[in-house]
Amino acid sequence: LRRRSPASAMLPSRAPALCTALRRAAPAGLASLHSSARRCRAARVAVVLSGCGVYDGTEIHEASAVLVHLSRGGAEVQMYAPDVPQMHVIDHSKGQPAEAESRNVLVESARIARGKITSLAKLTTADHDAVIFPGGFGAAKNLSTFAVDGKDCKVNREVERVLKDFHKAGKPIGLCCISPVLAAKVLSGAEVTVGHEEEEGGKWPYAGTAGAIKELGAKHCVKEVTISFPAHVDTKNKVVTTPAFMCETALHHIFDGIGAMVKNVLKLTGK
Repeated sequence: LRRRSPASAMLPSRAPALCTALRRAAPAGLASLHSSARRCRAARVAVVLSGCGVYDGTEIHEASAVLVHLSRGGAEVQMYAPDVPQMHVIDHSKGQPAEAESRNVLVESARIARGKITSLAKLTTADHDAVIFPGGFGAAKNLSTFAVDGKDCKVNREVERVLKDFHKAGKPIGLCCISPVLAAKVLSGAEVTVGHEEEEGGKWPYAGTAGAIKELGAKHCVKEVTISFPAHVDTKNKVVTTPAFMCETALHHIFDGIGAMVKNVLKLTGK
């Protein structure tokens, strides 16, 4: 027979009495503990897509990075996209428009969302603690007309509504790559980054976007894409931005920079 230690021998007879004593001694403390656990819930984050593919929709690597970092951060995610036609369709193998094709932004975005996607018209601040916009030229073509009109662009009315509603509610907004132009256009005086303001021999091929952001009335903040300085946090407006593929660099730097943006967005939710 295996001998029990004195401590283990005490458990069967004294455990019920110990539990009773704890309940009598600190009922308020126990109730507080349980209620605190109930209050500790995951941040609910909406991710807004603009199609599927860097040249005419959402940049897929950026969307994936956003989703991975949100998953790692324990967030509950719902994806949205406007139910509108794309500006045009690009043959990504050639980098040229496919003249005979037309596609729907919501339908194409469903490819990234694995079918679990909702029309942007149904996105409300009441259901979410934050919203994030990955980049890709879809932000400049399907969520706005920035690709064609620059500083004179118009923003999709549902995108504009969402940005204004989250800003008014004091809930954080995350944007990467070229999508910060949306905040620059809609949120007066916002601070954003798209990286550097000079091309620097092709390292920052879209550096001209920074000038357009300034013309829109926003403040542009020069930032690196690497993990050292990868995101800008506009604490006043709760807008978090990172350059991502505005820079020609290694994929893991893009991934890490987006992770910094997501981390700051989640931090601003207070969850």
